[in-house]
Amino acid sequence: MTGPTVGVLALQGDVREHLRALSNLGADAVAVRRPSEVADVDGLVLPGGESTTMAKLARTFEVFEAVADRIKTGMPTFGTCAGMVLLADRLRDGAVGQETFGGLDITVRRNAFGRQVDSFEADIPFDIAEASFADPVHAVFIRAPWVEEVGEGVDVLATVATELGDRIVAVQQGPVLATSFHPEVGDDLRLHRYFLSLMIGYGR
Repeated sequence: MTGPTVGVLALQGDVREHLRALSNLGADAVAVRRPSEVADVDGLVLPGGESTTMAKLARTFEVFEAVADRIKTGMPTFGTCAGMVLLADRLRDGAVGQETFGGLDITVRRNAFGRQVDSFEADIPFDIAEASFADPVHAVFIRAPWVEEVGEGVDVLATVATELGDRIVAVQQGPVLATSFHPEVGDDLRLHRYFLSLMIGYGR
């Protein structure tokens, strides 16, 4: 019996890094660009990159509705950085006419931490009841968003301290997981492993 197949939306961004991380965990990881490929996977990663470009390319490749529909009907999905933006039901400071797939009852501020020169790294405690998360996660923030509001069904998994107070940088709603930062950078695979456990827990 084969395990679940996890796709990485391969239109733009950190596609290879996510495929490598998932493959290193033994997952059947595949690049996804077409509606038929979206239909064939058990879960999907939306990588970091440029959220407006990714949304436009999803329209160009006629994959936008397929992704949005699968998320809406319960497909486990993991969004990182731009992927978090694409999963948000509501945006602040989004580009004019910017679309998202939705799936998370959150309000996200795009590029909230600043420009590329404002990139930073931090060790962040995670509120996940697994022994592997006893130690903080080393997080890399690059033109990162943050979450400004969460709905009742959303669990806040991590925050980071800023001059404006603590900001939400990781959330989960059912089988949908999102981080403001790039867990695919470096060799800490705990969040990818956690996502794979969600895929198994929620099934297809």
